[in-house]
Amino acid sequence: MATRTQFPQDKDTAPFFVGRHHERRLLADAIGSPEAEFVVLYGRRRVGKTYLVRQVLGDTAVFTYTGAANLKGPAQLAEFTKALRAQGWPGTGPVNNWFDAFAALRQLIEQADRSSPAVVFIDEMPWMDSKKSDFLPAFEHFWNGWASGVGNLTLIACGSAASWLTQKVFRNKGGLYNRVTRQIPLQPFTLAECRDYYDARGIVWSLHDMVRGYMIFGGIPYYLRLLDPRLSLALNVDALCFGDTAPLGQEFNQLFSTLFAHPGRHQEVVRVLAGLQQGITREDLAGKISFPDGGSLTKVLQELEQSGFLRHYRPYGRHRNGGLWQLTDPFTAFHLRFMEAGHSAGYWSQSADHGRQRAWSGLAFEQVCLAHAQQIRQALGVAGVVADVSGWRGRPRDTPGAQVDLVIDRADGVINLCEMKYTEGEFQVDAATERALRTKVETFRQQTGTRKALHLTLVTTYGLAPGRHAGVFQRTVTMHDLIRR
Repeated sequence: MATRTQFPQDKDTAPFFVGRHHERRLLADAIGSPEAEFVVLYGRRRVGKTYLVRQVLGDTAVFTYTGAANLKGPAQLAEFTKALRAQGWPGTGPVNNWFDAFAALRQLIEQADRSSPAVVFIDEMPWMDSKKSDFLPAFEHFWNGWASGVGNLTLIACGSAASWLTQKVFRNKGGLYNRVTRQIPLQPFTLAECRDYYDARGIVWSLHDMVRGYMIFGGIPYYLRLLDPRLSLALNVDALCFGDTAPLGQEFNQLFSTLFAHPGRHQEVVRVLAGLQQGITREDLAGKISFPDGGSLTKVLQELEQSGFLRHYRPYGRHRNGGLWQLTDPFTAFHLRFMEAGHSAGYWSQSADHGRQRAWSGLAFEQVCLAHAQQIRQALGVAGVVADVSGWRGRPRDTPGAQVDLVIDRADGVINLCEMKYTEGEFQVDAATERALRTKVETFRQQTGTRKALHLTLVTTYGLAPGRHAGVFQRTVTMHDLIRR
């Protein structure tokens, strides 16, 4: 009888678990289902997919395997075979191809104790499908020919290369067409979940530092696990990001090399986008890259979006053309702006008042706000109102520089035009700022032709300072609102 697999208690396993309530419930429901379940859990690399599955499964898996990025063809197959033998497969004969390997997996499952659910966990499945490999047809044969008809069997597949999952599994036109029973996307932590994580780890930071931490690391659990509770945010950034031995010094290159077959193209695209805060159209981007287009740019953009680095959005008022691509991954933007320059240890804490940091703070805070658009809607009391969320850019010839980073177009006849302002204290509005803001609102009305009420909304760190010009804003949202559930 096969033994249940027990996960090792390595450094990534912690005695606490934060968030992921919805995803845990979906996994538990799949495991408890009387029917065969094929579950695909996907998300940005380092977002915590493996950790989540391990916490839900405990030691109940019949078989687990993690694909290795640096193994191709026979080497990957050999490691899979070793895992089968180590976890109870009694076979002694050769495993010559993936059809043999999945036949062996079937034997392992059939001899397991079937009084409880049988769970198979294959992590980083995209890495197992090397060029000219028979992995995919063998897996299709395994699932369609046998596993899909086995009640109480759950196969959980994870992957960071979301483009592979999309093309080879979700949009598969062959044997895997419509076979996935549950898709579970795993998103980065929100600010509220980060705060829960800090509390559980004994990390004592101000709310302001929590926001700044998000501006650098995003809500990526792997990066948060590297934080030292004994150090301030600035000293943690120094320790993790700057100097020859910084643990995250090579993270940018490692991320791209493990996710993409031709990472140089993907890195070139994000470098261009890092200098364009509001994004760029595909057509304009094609004129700024060195590699020939021919459809490859579209593929690169889609792969970056599916892997959690970019977003594609259509600005307010544009119904056909003009969609923009924008870099949204905080750590990638931080790396390109500061880390790639090779600054020495201690750079971050020693340059806190530098103008370059101040300029970056405003841009990075905007991305934090965009990632928490739902929290902004909740703070405005309109979370239950149907609304479209987008951005807007004025016609450059008429109004150079006129733009609104977050437009909440509500079904109740109101549009919130959100201004994101990062400050070290309350935001102060002077006469010139008021005139500029009122001009922007009027320009928006004229160019879009909207008849809805326009509410200028401030999203900032510490709130709005009282004054004779402060009335230009109808509503104010602070970082306290962003971190609420």
